[in-house]
Amino acid sequence: MIAQGFPSSSGQLKSYLDVGIDPNKAVEAALEVPISMHCWQADDVAGLESGGSAADSGGIKSTGNFPGKARNGDEMRMDFEQVLSLVPGVHRVNIHAFYAEPGKKQVDRDAMDLSHFQNWVEWAKSRKIALDFNPTYFAHSKAADGFTLSSADEGVREFWVKHGIASRKIAAAMGKAQGGVCVNNHWVPDGLKDLPGDRWSPRARLAKSYDEIFAAKIPDEKMCLDAVEPKLFGIGSEEYVAGSMEFYSSYALSRKKLLCLDMGHFHPTEGIADKISALLQFHEGLLLHTSRPIRWDSDHVVLFDDATRA
Repeated sequence: MIAQGFPSSSGQLKSYLDVGIDPNKAVEAALEVPISMHCWQADDVAGLESGGSAADSGGIKSTGNFPGKARNGDEMRMDFEQVLSLVPGVHRVNIHAFYAEPGKKQVDRDAMDLSHFQNWVEWAKSRKIALDFNPTYFAHSKAADGFTLSSADEGVREFWVKHGIASRKIAAAMGKAQGGVCVNNHWVPDGLKDLPGDRWSPRARLAKSYDEIFAAKIPDEKMCLDAVEPKLFGIGSEEYVAGSMEFYSSYALSRKKLLCLDMGHFHPTEGIADKISALLQFHEGLLLHTSRPIRWDSDHVVLFDDATRA
């Protein structure tokens, strides 16, 4: 398998064999590890809840190698069908909350439930794949000032707490329907473009909000595996991000949540490989977003490069 796939691999193959590694068995084992493919690149992070025109999502300007982008859930699932036909191995599909399909009756994020994702659930069942989930704390009028779970506006903060709770209920219901855990990953854009006068309060509110989200009792809670995701900076939050690496690694460790590391969420010269061996000394597990950033969180097509191999 290996020797046939790479013209110059005979020497590499011998090197692996010399240290007791069978590359063919390693590849076979790797292909059995489920990879969760995210849905939002299919339509450039537009979402489906408002006819594919997210309130404030700038997108990443990457939709594949054909003209246009998916305009509805059916077209997105057709794109997935194409990917699944080409990529070997076991797969999952990762859905963001604003890819709900509520039909003619619009529903706000704090009132979402599994029925609004039934098309995804039925499609995944027909393909015999599992789903993962993400609350969408952006692209919404109540995120217009750049703050959600850490907002100083109590009404806004409570709205997003309710959305977080709703997302956990949806993830747990998805997990129950598919007979296995659904990972529910939380990322918020909260931050400021320039120097803040107060770095403490937004982070205190963010911790409070997450505590409220995770304290809420939900049906089939064991089917929902929650993760929290840091970021160094974002467009519009270049100077201050409430959910920094230091915040989330500490929060995840103290609350027994999964820490998510996105390869695009750190400085371009900063690799996450070295972080893994350090974090796993203390964390029980990690969720990895394998992306390829180029000077920013651009989500270029992933390569089998040194950063990924590491």
